[in-house]
Amino acid sequence: MKKKVIAFIPARGGSKGIPGKNIKYFCGKPLIYWSLKAARECETIDKIVVATDSNEIEKVINDFKFDKVVIYRRLDENARDGSTTESVMLEFIENSKDPLEDEDIFVLIQTTNPFLDENSLTKALDIYKKYEKFESILSVVEVDGFFWQVNNSAFKAVNYNTQKRPRRQDQTNKLIKENGSFYINRVENIIKFKNRIKEPFCGYHMPWFSAFELDTPDDWDLCEFLFKKYMLKTITKIKKNIKLFLTDVDGTLTDAGMYYNNNGECMKKFDTRDGKAFELLRNVGIQTGILTGEISDFVEQRADKLKIDYCLQGVVTKYILVCKLCEQIKIDLAEVAYIGDDLNDFELLFKVGLAATPADGIDKIKEIPGIIVLDSKGGQGAVREFVEKYIL
Repeated sequence: MKKKVIAFIPARGGSKGIPGKNIKYFCGKPLIYWSLKAARECETIDKIVVATDSNEIEKVINDFKFDKVVIYRRLDENARDGSTTESVMLEFIENSKDPLEDEDIFVLIQTTNPFLDENSLTKALDIYKKYEKFESILSVVEVDGFFWQVNNSAFKAVNYNTQKRPRRQDQTNKLIKENGSFYINRVENIIKFKNRIKEPFCGYHMPWFSAFELDTPDDWDLCEFLFKKYMLKTITKIKKNIKLFLTDVDGTLTDAGMYYNNNGECMKKFDTRDGKAFELLRNVGIQTGILTGEISDFVEQRADKLKIDYCLQGVVTKYILVCKLCEQIKIDLAEVAYIGDDLNDFELLFKVGLAATPADGIDKIKEIPGIIVLDSKGGQGAVREFVEKYIL
């Protein structure tokens, strides 16, 4: 019988350090989204179980409409502040409607480390299946530095000789830290030893920035910065999920300038490179639209020339209008990509599946968690850059 691979994600509703942590927005998505996304994209994993005691968390997860994901309602006694992760793991194994076999592989994933991706899960599971000498695999990170132990106020160096202090860059005796991202074990071991891991262990090394976990508000700010810098550009290239591309006009398709001729007539300057982006999207079946609060013949003419599907002008509240458009064409807001640069774009950029702003977008827009800040300025190829680098 084929071994099943079960991913198990505990998600308690009563987080104290960061209230509502599991569904608090992290880089533009509820935190638990990133763990689910990594597990869902790992083809080795057969089923993903979220163990929660919260109706709100369950609703958020159901709204993702992810396949392979099921909700397990954990008992109140295993959802208290003092409850251990092992207690809810054992509870699920005992009560699962789809009984688990001893040899099934159990992958515990913790949302407190958001730096997990599909590639790490796939490689770790490949190692686990290939090398039977390992009973468990846990995610680890190599930590730089000179470390000390303290015993009754006495200090002792842990990983270097104080009399032959090496240069930091030459240090070879580095420490390994458990980063809390994931643990792989067999069901039989978990039942027998009531523990997520069993010797002999194997460590799966993750990047240095994964050493940080989400336990305090300060951790949150730091991890968002690191996530955006090192991971977001890679894992948000989700072309298979984007079905509608929308853009603002002034400051994105144009340089936000207003040009007047001698007769006092207003003109706008568009970039032909951006125009090509709409053709590229159309060629792969992605619908396109322009969204602006202004009403201009120039915009209408430009939309006609580029064969844009939706030219929406005079829009007061962009977010509400796009929600209605999504209902009309039967897609989810998570399947929308949008680029904007100013305050009237804020709510929509915060909610769509993929958001970007030109290099000269205002600071408040650039501060939206998870937004892609492009290298190009508005009217100077920003739309083309967004399309080619992050959608196609």
